Amino acid sequence: MVANQNKVVVVMIPLPLQGHLNQLLHLSRLISAHNVPVHFVCTTAHGRQVRLRLQGWNPNTISTIFFHDLPIPPFACPPPNPNSTNKFPSHLQPLCEAATHLRDHVASLLQKLSPTTNRLVVIHDSLMSTVVQDFVCLPNAESYTFHSVSAFSTALYTSEKVGEQIRKLIESQGTTEYDLSFDGCFTPDFKKFIGVQHEYAKLSSGRIYNTCRVIEQPILDLLEIEARSRNKTLWALGPFNPLELKSESKVLRKDDGPVEKCLNWLDKQASNSVIFVSFGTTTSFSQEQIIEIATGLEMSDQKFVWVVREADKGDVFSDDIIRVKLPEGFEDRVKDRGLVVREWAPQLDILAHPSIGGHCGWNSCIESMSMGVPIVAWPMHSDQPNNAVLVTNILKIGFLVKDWCRREEVVASAAVEKAVRKLMGTNEGEEMRKRAVALGREVRKYVIDGGITQTELGSFIAHITR
Repeated sequence: MVANQNKVVVVMIPLPLQGHLNQLLHLSRLISAHNVPVHFVCTTAHGRQVRLRLQGWNPNTISTIFFHDLPIPPFACPPPNPNSTNKFPSHLQPLCEAATHLRDHVASLLQKLSPTTNRLVVIHDSLMSTVVQDFVCLPNAESYTFHSVSAFSTALYTSEKVGEQIRKLIESQGTTEYDLSFDGCFTPDFKKFIGVQHEYAKLSSGRIYNTCRVIEQPILDLLEIEARSRNKTLWALGPFNPLELKSESKVLRKDDGPVEKCLNWLDKQASNSVIFVSFGTTTSFSQEQIIEIATGLEMSDQKFVWVVREADKGDVFSDDIIRVKLPEGFEDRVKDRGLVVREWAPQLDILAHPSIGGHCGWNSCIESMSMGVPIVAWPMHSDQPNNAVLVTNILKIGFLVKDWCRREEVVASAAVEKAVRKLMGTNEGEEMRKRAVALGREVRKYVIDGGITQTELGSFIAHITR
């Protein structure tokens, strides 16, 4: 029996929100490609969701991952409130709270897997730390905390010492203290939830980031020094998303489906001529703001793809879908240069398309960077204001539509028009595009076989199989 043991088994525990699910599923694939068994643990509905929305890979490549779709107590998520001045998706907190009840199921799974392997490695979202806490009872188990946000944002939020060092590094770049604060980023209730989870994260042996050193080297250096002082490890293993999309990743798409219609439309556009407008899966806008965005895009005379949909609910398969109302006649008026997408959109496929010339959650940022696409940042909540500083003031591959201090204001159509024209039709926008393309080239160089990120991933695999 001992001879047939796996040297190492990995158990992956994501937070059941799309941006978190997606990142850890991609990491699962990268690890399983090294012949390491990976068990992906999630709620029943969200396990289905992440597999359905898988993009960039052939779906068959996740067949070596063991999915555990587990039940959680019933929860009631209210519909997203598009009129709230605080854009944090507080409607999803009941789901996050319910997901913490996976603890007993996870403990049972870990107990079953422990005798089958020399080392049981638990990789968990930083906001699922209480769920995995029972690993400490197993003699061959260790855990690693995964941060779904940038190293920049994590450092500012979790380390007063490193945060102060970061402020000194960028104080000459026009960044104010308010830009780096977390004022208004979360609701008080969710801050409490974060605090509880981060306390249990201290049990882990180290941290994993979906970033690479070409993007955040100075920040990672500071975090690594602090980690070593506490006998912890740090790994920058991203970007997790594929950098070259393979045709076989589209095998399950319907020729007449919304995805193919979008990509077929982009095929007809000139290179670098289309701006991609998307606000992620957790943001809903008021009707007033929707009208201003639509009017600004129409006045800009620029080509665009605009994803217009309500924020994800606790269960994305529920039937109560709310269709966002656009100004009367808008789609007809822009049909020759604009495409409105009302379903969940395959962002990677769109960003990778050569016609896209511009696109603030970390998923969107890291995907845009890896595809060499500049960013027009419109921070809404959570880590997004920090990401905006990283993108605009440090990496200089984008600019802000609206300052964070004006977050409760409606952005006028004139500001939307100005931002689009600035990116797509000015020398300043062209310079940003050149820097974004150069950064994307460096990221891909880091991630290809033999690159630094591949070497670091190999080092992580060697570490957990030691």
